[in-house]
Amino acid sequence: MNKTEKLKLSAPKTSVRFHSRSTPVIAGIVTAVRSVTKAAIAREQRMGASILRLFFHDCFVQGCDASLLLDDTSSFQGEKMATPNNGSVRGFEVIDDIKTAVEKVCPGVVSCADILSIAARDSVGILGGPNWDVKLGRRDSTTASFSGANNNIPPPTSGLSNLTSLFAAQGLSQKDMVALSGAHTIGLARCTNFRAHVYNDTNIDGAFARTRQSACPRTSGSGDNNLAPLDLQTPTVFENNYYKNLVCKKGLLHSDQELFNGGSTDAQVQSYISSQSAFFADFVTGMIKMGDITPLTGSNGEIRKNCRRIN
Repeated sequence: MNKTEKLKLSAPKTSVRFHSRSTPVIAGIVTAVRSVTKAAIAREQRMGASILRLFFHDCFVQGCDASLLLDDTSSFQGEKMATPNNGSVRGFEVIDDIKTAVEKVCPGVVSCADILSIAARDSVGILGGPNWDVKLGRRDSTTASFSGANNNIPPPTSGLSNLTSLFAAQGLSQKDMVALSGAHTIGLARCTNFRAHVYNDTNIDGAFARTRQSACPRTSGSGDNNLAPLDLQTPTVFENNYYKNLVCKKGLLHSDQELFNGGSTDAQVQSYISSQSAFFADFVTGMIKMGDITPLTGSNGEIRKNCRRIN
């Protein structure tokens, strides 16, 4: 890549055409991201959900700036050990591998934030979900926010009002929230995040609650990291079964079941049961909007050489 091409890649905005003047280069970048992501999911199908979660948890704190990927140091506190992330977010090694592959194609040009955005899209598609054009041009943060991670990411105990407020704070509507929650059609959750729901809540199917209790003891600290699928039927396929579970009161998290609990989002949940294509379309809209949360562009931030460290 010559100097002229690099200047063209520095437009101070994100766009699906951000790298369009270097088509062979961007094709190579996209191929590299997809190849590593696909191989990682082939080794462990859960990894697709993990990469998607990384993107969510990153964008809700300081915007989509790869701040979540930064490791703690003796003089720097990152976001990985914040309550919503500690023991929950994973897949950092896959992002490292993608970064290495991308650097071989086009060194020093593609941010970790853009890599994470593409990998999240590819994870959804590889597991059967929709595809979309990812806007590119984000740069990487040189800061992180431990407090932001603790305060901005919706906890699994959230009620509908709190969920709506936390999404609204990021410029996302309640409609976006319900659609994006469909990401829980893939992946697993830890006992510590669904224990209160399966033991204490009444808006849950009794047989389903007992099944989940069998691997999640009532006592906190016992079996906290035991896993259960967020989607009872198909936790490695991206489709609309998540919403079908909610209508049957089989949402694993309290925050999941809040989307169908006699409130303002019930009708939207039912619409996604009737039309998977409607869910896919709204999910894509939500993902694109989320990817636009306060990105660093132009001369702001940097292009990290290593996603875990500031240059």
